[in-house]
Amino acid sequence: MDNTIIEATAKTINTNIQKVIIGKSNVIDLLITSIIAGGHVLIEDVPGTGKTVLAKSLAKSIDVNFKRIQFTPDLLPSDLIGINYYNQKEKEFTFRKGPIFTNILLADEINRATPRTQSSLLEAMEEHQISVDGHTYALDEPFFVIATENPIENQGTFPLPEAQLDRFMMKINMGYPTLEESKQLFKRFIMDNPLEKIEAVCNIKEILAAKNEYKKVYVHDEIQSYILNIIEDTRNNEDILMGVSPRGALSLLKCCQAYAAIQGRNYVIPEDAKYLCPYVLNHRIILKDTLSIRGVSGFSVINNILDKIKVPTEDWSMK
Repeated sequence: MDNTIIEATAKTINTNIQKVIIGKSNVIDLLITSIIAGGHVLIEDVPGTGKTVLAKSLAKSIDVNFKRIQFTPDLLPSDLIGINYYNQKEKEFTFRKGPIFTNILLADEINRATPRTQSSLLEAMEEHQISVDGHTYALDEPFFVIATENPIENQGTFPLPEAQLDRFMMKINMGYPTLEESKQLFKRFIMDNPLEKIEAVCNIKEILAAKNEYKKVYVHDEIQSYILNIIEDTRNNEDILMGVSPRGALSLLKCCQAYAAIQGRNYVIPEDAKYLCPYVLNHRIILKDTLSIRGVSGFSVINNILDKIKVPTEDWSMK
């Protein structure tokens, strides 16, 4: 599979999802970029903006297993990963797999679960495996978590710790539709639900092939330095209490490669990094209290850093 095939696959998935979701082509591309790059996505937005519908549309567009878990305060880790139970017929303990054993997992309202349950996702998201009673079980590939949370309502929620946030490759927002998009939404949903009619346009083999092929996308030394300069600024910025981790830097690099691939290029350009930085880095920094009180977002701070860092100019294709 070359990058033109990856581009065609991504466009086919994007077009298919837009049979349900209206006007969010860029958000869909970010999801596709993340799944190819082997990461996970946190979607933070107010209720009713289409977070769950987007996740279901992606899962139905790819012929993979999909499971949705509604996170609640009484959800236990065993409800997510599974349990060992005594099988009287076999006279031995048997492991019953939980819903985490799937390809695409929708963790709906993840911040409503307790920290103990949230932490049960850490090993799965990072190492694509889980450990139960001394035994390790590999998860199916691809394994892609789409988590949602409501940024407004705080009652009955447990904010995600930094270690959990760092496991998400991107944090994105859906946003409200425009007036014209809302009119199209009415027309599309007034008679039936298009989500029920959407069919798969891609299979697991194509996604796994893309996950291997994107790694061949060339990243010029100057672009690597550009990315590292951005990361370094987050660690020395007067507005930032804690900067981006090495995991975050690698996530940005991988996202740039995957995004270039779905654009049909076999090399990364500076605009890839500049576009992706706010989505990949905004949740990986901790702002100083003075900014948080004023309501300044990590997204805007990252954009301010991008405005300061000199963008390199060069022939970015492999020589």
